[in-house]
Amino acid sequence: MSRSYNEELEYLSKITDNCWQIKKGFVKNMKVEGRFYVNDTLERLMLEELRNSCRNTGMGGFLPGVKQIANVAALPGIVGYSVGLPDVHSGYGFAIGNMAAFDMSNPDSVVSPGGVGFDINCGVRLLRTNLDAKDVMPVKEQLAQSLFDHIPVGVGSKGVIPMAARDLEEALEMGMDWSLREGYAWAEDKEHCEEYGRMLQADPDKVSARAKKRGLPQLGTLGAGNHYAEIQVVEEIYDAHASKKMGIDHKGQVCVMIHSGSRGMGHQVATDALVSMEKAMKRDKIEVNDRQLACAKIHSQEGQDYLKAMAGAANYAWVNRSSMTFLTRQAFAKQFRTTPDDLDMHIIYDVSHNIAKVEEHMIDGKQKTLLVHRKGSTRAFPPHHPLIPVDYQLTGQPVLIGGTMGTCSYVLTGTEQGMKQTFGTTCHGAGRAWSRAKSRRNLDYNTVLSKLAEQNISIRVASPKLVMEEAPESYKNVTDVVNTCHAAGISKKAIKLKPIAVIKG
Repeated sequence: MSRSYNEELEYLSKITDNCWQIKKGFVKNMKVEGRFYVNDTLERLMLEELRNSCRNTGMGGFLPGVKQIANVAALPGIVGYSVGLPDVHSGYGFAIGNMAAFDMSNPDSVVSPGGVGFDINCGVRLLRTNLDAKDVMPVKEQLAQSLFDHIPVGVGSKGVIPMAARDLEEALEMGMDWSLREGYAWAEDKEHCEEYGRMLQADPDKVSARAKKRGLPQLGTLGAGNHYAEIQVVEEIYDAHASKKMGIDHKGQVCVMIHSGSRGMGHQVATDALVSMEKAMKRDKIEVNDRQLACAKIHSQEGQDYLKAMAGAANYAWVNRSSMTFLTRQAFAKQFRTTPDDLDMHIIYDVSHNIAKVEEHMIDGKQKTLLVHRKGSTRAFPPHHPLIPVDYQLTGQPVLIGGTMGTCSYVLTGTEQGMKQTFGTTCHGAGRAWSRAKSRRNLDYNTVLSKLAEQNISIRVASPKLVMEEAPESYKNVTDVVNTCHAAGISKKAIKLKPIAVIKG
């Protein structure tokens, strides 16, 4: 029997200004408690979503984020908390913006494709330049068009990077090492990527023929949805020391942000795994609260096959972003009649948003090996962590938080407090407030374009409907999300960037 909204609220408690706890019993079989991070504005959105679900209105068949966080807390082998970051919203299985860690030494611990997402290693890469806004603004339209011409965008777009079946197999195994070998990346690019742009456990043989067929023509393509390439300008510097380490030393400096993932390849890997895991759950008698949380024991054949295929799709995503980096560097060099090297177009960092990784963390004073699922969330390791680049050892890992079309983006850094509270995890973006269908119903194409023009933002888009779906009104306020993470201490603000040109699918 369903509970009333007030009955649901009895299981929720506010433990700090920015953190709520979901008590055991909110849903059945919870192994740990849940937590979610919000400020006053985001809190109202979360609780309104819960209220609507109790009334059974406005949810379109999706569970509210609070309930999804709780359902994840009922998965076998979970440790710590099931964590919702401030950009959390309803997704498939796990909420988007949900992080959970599973004890690798527990034979019952599971891996769930719903905890990674369909766009495996969807992530963000930020390039700096030595250009200023005054250099770019006079040629902004030409530069936007040049980027749009160089990078294939939109649903079903095909890449311009030559690739045969054998090349794809190698790219799945080698990640950015393939890009480096083929001349599409600089040697130093790898240093500033999570996992150095290559997950070593990748096995192309675990990626289905159908997934490979979908991925083969799409390498070096942006895709559609919330993916974009943006020319941005530094608007604020909050942490001068950290930003200088990243090569950002003044307001007005121009950067480029690329947000994309593994395209149809990753989607198919996830789909294939969900089918095999449903069978494994029956065999191993694994019970979950939501069938979208299909999972398999980490050490089972199905679990290992998925992790090896997921790593291949993650490698593909790094090759994809590297290919677009190559095309971006070409577009800028052509416009300014120089070389990318002369423009100092180095990667500040490349973060993954949808991935599961084996990591070492402290649990109750003991070091444990965990499989950390980050879906719509970002790794945010603190200063001195061995897995972050030498340049960032004193500042903490850069964290890239992309805004939505026409809103600002942020660079944060990881903190020790985040390591303790969220397994070194923070938000990934604004997080949707409206569904795509609601955005199309409520927003007008020309009005959205007019607002962008008023902000002096150039836009190139392949599909007109995306203009409404990706409008700022469709999302939570990214500044609210970032300020919540900063106030909670799970990451620290370093730089604010504003867009001057947006390329979308």
